[in-house]
Amino acid sequence: MPDRPLVVGGVTPFTTIDFPGRLAAVVFCQGCPWRCGYCHNPHLLPARAPDARPWADVMAWLETRRGLLDGVAFSGGEPLLQRGLAAAVSAVREMGFAVALHTGGVYPDRFGDVLPQLDWVGFDVKAPFDDYGRVTGAGGGEAALASLRSLLASGKHHELRCTVDPGLLDAKALGRLAKELASLGAGKLVLQACRRRGASIGPIDPARIRAVTDTGIEVELRGA
Repeated sequence: MPDRPLVVGGVTPFTTIDFPGRLAAVVFCQGCPWRCGYCHNPHLLPARAPDARPWADVMAWLETRRGLLDGVAFSGGEPLLQRGLAAAVSAVREMGFAVALHTGGVYPDRFGDVLPQLDWVGFDVKAPFDDYGRVTGAGGGEAALASLRSLLASGKHHELRCTVDPGLLDAKALGRLAKELASLGAGKLVLQACRRRGASIGPIDPARIRAVTDTGIEVELRGA
């Protein structure tokens, strides 16, 4: 057991979409230092939750899933906020599960500690790295860039995705972000349509899509 057990805000017992190529469970880690206006899990933002699920209970449940699931995805919130994440990932791997992480890369040192144990990373890029504050409300672009460099250097399977809030990311901003990603060696970016209160606020317009593809990066649209 980790010295600082995870604060678990919820568990999805079965998914085929959150860990590509694997049948997996999702462990939602409580807490996030950012305050993105389009956050689809706002109940996970506080670091503590009165109805949090004990990590020991989650581990006991995962014991019953051996041979039935391939992997476990840690999502949030922001899993890297919790210092017990690396130990939790190690414990899950020792049970025989592959491990995925969904993250914005807000803590590069913690990301570097856990990266060798990961099989897949879903990495959320928010904006051009010098303009993160407009989206996150708390900056964080330099940290995210450092984590992204580590991810790309590692050779780990991953997905880079960006939620396109039309009020925050115009075509110029998306084009600038895509150029930054291309300069780092990224080849593909998933553009996700923005949703608020569970409803889409509109498809991603062609000008924003072209701004990314014009840099040579492959684009996949999701929810658009």
